[in-house]
Amino acid sequence: MPEGARRRGRELALSILFQSDLGGLGAGEAVSRLAQTMDMLAEIWEMPPDERRKLRPEIEEFAVRLIEAYFRQAEEIDVHIEELARDWTLDRMPATDRNVLRVAAAELIGVPETPVSVVFNEAVELAKTYGTPASGKFVNGVLAAFARDEGLVDEGE
Repeated sequence: MPEGARRRGRELALSILFQSDLGGLGAGEAVSRLAQTMDMLAEIWEMPPDERRKLRPEIEEFAVRLIEAYFRQAEEIDVHIEELARDWTLDRMPATDRNVLRVAAAELIGVPETPVSVVFNEAVELAKTYGTPASGKFVNGVLAAFARDEGLVDEGE
Protein backbone atom coordinates (compact mmCIF):
# COMPACT_ATOMS: atom_id res chain seq x y z
CA MET A 1 0.00 0.00 0.00
CA PRO A 2 1.48 3.39 -0.94
CA GLU A 3 2.33 5.54 2.09
CA GLY A 4 0.12 8.31 0.67
CA ALA A 5 -2.85 5.96 0.92
CA ARG A 6 -2.00 5.15 4.53
CA ARG A 7 -1.59 8.83 5.42
CA ARG A 8 -4.96 9.60 3.88
CA GLY A 9 -6.44 6.53 5.57
CA ARG A 10 -5.32 7.91 8.94
CA GLU A 11 -6.90 11.25 8.11
CA LEU A 12 -10.14 9.53 7.09
CA ALA A 13 -10.12 7.47 10.30
CA LEU A 14 -9.54 10.67 12.31
CA SER A 15 -12.50 12.32 10.59
CA ILE A 16 -14.77 9.35 11.30
CA LEU A 17 -13.70 9.06 14.97
CA PHE A 18 -14.12 12.82 15.36
CA GLN A 19 -17.68 12.60 13.98
CA SER A 20 -18.38 9.59 16.18
CA ASP A 21 -17.01 11.33 19.25
CA LEU A 22 -18.88 14.60 18.83
CA GLY A 23 -22.07 12.99 17.50
CA GLY A 24 -22.17 10.12 19.99
CA LEU A 25 -22.19 7.56 17.18
CA GLY A 26 -21.43 3.88 17.65
CA ALA A 27 -19.00 1.94 15.48
CA GLY A 28 -21.53 0.87 12.85
CA GLU A 29 -23.07 4.28 12.46
CA ALA A 30 -19.63 5.90 12.29
CA VAL A 31 -18.42 3.53 9.56
CA SER A 32 -21.66 4.09 7.62
CA ARG A 33 -20.43 7.65 7.02
CA LEU A 34 -17.17 6.46 5.47
CA ALA A 35 -18.05 6.97 1.79
CA GLN A 36 -19.56 10.41 2.35
CA THR A 37 -16.58 11.50 4.45
CA MET A 38 -14.14 10.10 1.90
CA ASP A 39 -15.86 12.09 -0.86
CA MET A 40 -15.57 15.28 1.19
CA LEU A 41 -11.90 14.69 2.01
CA ALA A 42 -11.04 13.80 -1.60
CA GLU A 43 -12.37 17.24 -2.57
CA ILE A 44 -10.31 18.92 0.17
CA TRP A 45 -7.22 16.93 -0.89
CA GLU A 46 -7.95 17.96 -4.50
CA MET A 47 -7.46 14.37 -5.65
CA PRO A 48 -7.76 14.01 -9.41
CA PRO A 49 -10.52 11.55 -10.42
CA ASP A 50 -8.07 8.88 -11.66
CA GLU A 51 -6.07 9.00 -8.42
CA ARG A 52 -9.30 8.90 -6.42
CA ARG A 53 -10.46 5.78 -8.27
CA LYS A 54 -7.08 4.10 -7.87
CA LEU A 55 -6.41 4.90 -4.18
CA ARG A 56 -9.90 5.04 -2.69
CA PRO A 57 -10.16 1.30 -1.90
CA GLU A 58 -6.77 1.31 -0.14
CA ILE A 59 -7.52 4.52 1.78
CA GLU A 60 -10.91 3.25 2.94
CA GLU A 61 -9.58 -0.22 3.79
CA PHE A 62 -6.83 1.21 5.99
CA ALA A 63 -9.21 3.69 7.64
CA VAL A 64 -11.68 0.92 8.46
CA ARG A 65 -8.86 -1.17 9.90
CA LEU A 66 -7.93 1.70 12.25
CA ILE A 67 -11.52 2.50 13.17
CA GLU A 68 -12.30 -1.13 13.95
CA ALA A 69 -9.07 -1.48 15.95
CA TYR A 70 -10.15 1.50 18.05
CA PHE A 71 -13.74 0.36 18.60
CA ARG A 72 -12.62 -3.18 19.53
CA GLN A 73 -10.73 -1.73 22.50
CA ALA A 74 -12.24 1.74 22.85
CA GLU A 75 -12.75 1.63 26.60
CA GLU A 76 -9.24 0.33 27.31
CA ILE A 77 -7.63 2.80 24.91
CA ASP A 78 -9.55 5.74 26.37
CA VAL A 79 -8.73 4.78 29.95
CA HIS A 80 -5.07 4.35 29.08
CA ILE A 81 -4.89 7.71 27.25
CA GLU A 82 -6.57 9.47 30.17
CA GLU A 83 -4.15 7.89 32.67
CA LEU A 84 -1.16 9.07 30.62
CA ALA A 85 -2.42 12.57 29.82
CA ARG A 86 -1.39 14.20 33.06
CA ASP A 87 -3.95 16.66 34.38
CA TRP A 88 -6.22 16.07 31.37
CA THR A 89 -9.43 14.07 31.39
CA LEU A 90 -10.66 12.90 28.00
CA ASP A 91 -13.62 15.26 28.07
CA ARG A 92 -11.37 18.25 28.78
CA MET A 93 -8.91 17.40 26.00
CA PRO A 94 -9.37 19.15 22.67
CA ALA A 95 -11.46 16.79 20.52
CA THR A 96 -8.83 16.73 17.79
CA ASP A 97 -6.05 15.71 20.19
CA ARG A 98 -8.25 13.05 21.79
CA ASN A 99 -9.11 11.50 18.43
CA VAL A 100 -5.58 11.72 17.01
CA LEU A 101 -4.46 9.80 20.10
CA ARG A 102 -7.23 7.24 19.56
CA VAL A 103 -6.24 6.65 15.93
CA ALA A 104 -2.55 6.36 16.83
CA ALA A 105 -3.19 4.05 19.79
CA ALA A 106 -5.39 1.86 17.60
CA GLU A 107 -2.63 1.68 14.99
CA LEU A 108 0.04 0.86 17.58
CA ILE A 109 -2.11 -1.99 18.92
CA GLY A 110 -4.00 -3.15 15.85
CA VAL A 111 -1.52 -2.65 13.00
CA PRO A 112 1.71 -4.09 14.38
CA GLU A 113 3.47 -4.01 11.03
CA THR A 114 3.56 -0.20 11.09
CA PRO A 115 6.82 0.98 12.68
CA VAL A 116 6.24 2.82 15.96
CA SER A 117 8.21 5.82 14.68
CA VAL A 118 5.87 6.12 11.68
CA VAL A 119 2.80 6.08 13.93
CA PHE A 120 4.36 8.82 16.08
CA ASN A 121 5.33 10.99 13.10
CA GLU A 122 1.95 10.66 11.44
CA ALA A 123 0.04 11.39 14.66
CA VAL A 124 2.14 14.46 15.40
CA GLU A 125 1.59 15.74 11.86
CA LEU A 126 -2.18 15.24 12.15
CA ALA A 127 -2.16 17.01 15.51
CA LYS A 128 -0.18 19.94 14.13
CA THR A 129 -2.43 20.19 11.07
CA TYR A 130 -5.79 19.99 12.83
CA GLY A 131 -5.08 20.81 16.46
CA THR A 132 -3.78 23.69 18.52
CA PRO A 133 -0.19 25.00 18.50
CA ALA A 134 0.55 22.73 21.50
CA SER A 135 -1.13 19.62 20.04
CA GLY A 136 1.94 18.09 18.41
CA LYS A 137 3.98 18.13 21.60
CA PHE A 138 1.05 16.88 23.70
CA VAL A 139 0.26 14.00 21.32
CA ASN A 140 3.93 13.02 21.10
CA GLY A 141 4.30 12.92 24.90
CA VAL A 142 1.17 10.85 25.50
CA LEU A 143 2.02 8.46 22.66
CA ALA A 144 5.56 7.97 23.94
CA ALA A 145 4.20 6.97 27.35
CA PHE A 146 1.56 4.76 25.71
CA ALA A 147 4.15 2.95 23.58
CA ARG A 148 6.40 2.40 26.61
CA ASP A 149 3.49 1.03 28.66
CA GLU A 150 2.56 -1.32 25.81
CA GLY A 151 6.15 -2.55 25.57
CA LEU A 152 6.56 -1.18 22.05
CA VAL A 153 9.65 0.89 22.84
CA ASP A 154 12.38 0.67 25.45
CA GLU A 155 12.29 2.92 28.52
CA GLY A 156 15.17 5.03 27.18
CA GLU A 157 13.51 5.84 23.85
